[in-house]
Amino acid sequence: MSDAQTQSSFIEVAHYQLYKSGQGAGGDTFLSQKNDSDGRVITVLSDGLGSGIKAGVLSTLTATMAMKFVAADMPIQRAAEIIMSTLPVCKERGISYATFTLVDIEPNSTVKIMEYDNPGYVLVRQDTVIEPIKNCASIERKNRKTAPQREAVVYYSDYRSRPGDRLVFFSDGVTQSGMGTKPYPLGWGAVRAQEFILEAVRESPEISARELAKRIVLKAQQLDCYRAKDDITCGVIYFRRPRDLLIMTGPPINPDHDTEMVRVFSSFSGKKIVSGGTTANILSRELGRKVTLNLRNIDPNIPPVSQMDGADLVTEGIITLGRVAEILEQGSRIGATASTERDRENGAGKIVEFLLDSDRITFVVGTRINDAHQDPNMPVELEIRRNIVKRIQMLLAEHYLKEVTIRYL
Repeated sequence: MSDAQTQSSFIEVAHYQLYKSGQGAGGDTFLSQKNDSDGRVITVLSDGLGSGIKAGVLSTLTATMAMKFVAADMPIQRAAEIIMSTLPVCKERGISYATFTLVDIEPNSTVKIMEYDNPGYVLVRQDTVIEPIKNCASIERKNRKTAPQREAVVYYSDYRSRPGDRLVFFSDGVTQSGMGTKPYPLGWGAVRAQEFILEAVRESPEISARELAKRIVLKAQQLDCYRAKDDITCGVIYFRRPRDLLIMTGPPINPDHDTEMVRVFSSFSGKKIVSGGTTANILSRELGRKVTLNLRNIDPNIPPVSQMDGADLVTEGIITLGRVAEILEQGSRIGATASTERDRENGAGKIVEFLLDSDRITFVVGTRINDAHQDPNMPVELEIRRNIVKRIQMLLAEHYLKEVTIRYL
């Protein structure tokens, strides 16, 4: 693959998760990070034995160790040995308390994968499932008295990714869904799951990693008669051309810069959001385009959205962006999906959907103080616009692996 091909391919990492029915905590853990030092993207999915808090603690321990060892350039087999020697073993079943799938993606598009006791990953390339070549190694504990009763085998594989590749991996809550039902007495199984993934990709060739992961998990939940019998987690990594998003908020500090704001808005080739009434009025005036308020689906907490030719979304500013930050922060903690149900139709929820479906996000932030936000009677949550945008930038970069830039006017 040429350098140009590598640079034009963006790595979208996403996951979707449902807890076992009746559980308030999940037993699966999904972690991902991008190393600033070398540009590597590292992702781990660990499945704790059983469900609930105890399973969640052990899967979090496993995923965190795997992430840190690999990020520190520890040889992957040595990392596996330490993890396997650290994990406690269930006395009744004689197996380790957590499984894991680790994916390490280098900037040159080399993908390295380590798997222990999770269902095998699925590599989709050009509407076809590619069977990987895997090497395996047995991991022995130094203290054999605490070792699992059955041999612990870790699988290793690597390949060179290509634009359009999708890497799909999941906990056994997916493959074992539907177990005990008449259509699937032994569960959905890996083969049927692969067929479902291929069908979804063929129906929607541009389907995002986030949407594909969600479809797989919701299908597994459906097979469990909408009462998940286990934690169900799916991660998807999609190598594709980057999707760009512009969010323009706040008037420039100098009115003479209005024309520059219009130039940036008009020349941007991706999706465009205008957040702020004054910002929308400037663009409306300079471009001669009408802003129309949408009074459908009114939310009592978030101001309504508007429409303007050339913009994919027009919203109010500070209150809406503050709620966007809250949704992203909540999503980074619970892991399933950032946008909550009650925000799905309001301006904040819509902005979050755009953010999660984009890869490179540019904020153009006007720095003129809005007199309305100096009123001491306004809610304390109304932070200064710049601080809210910086908070959103941090959340997007650290928890959602987005590339975010901020430009001030």
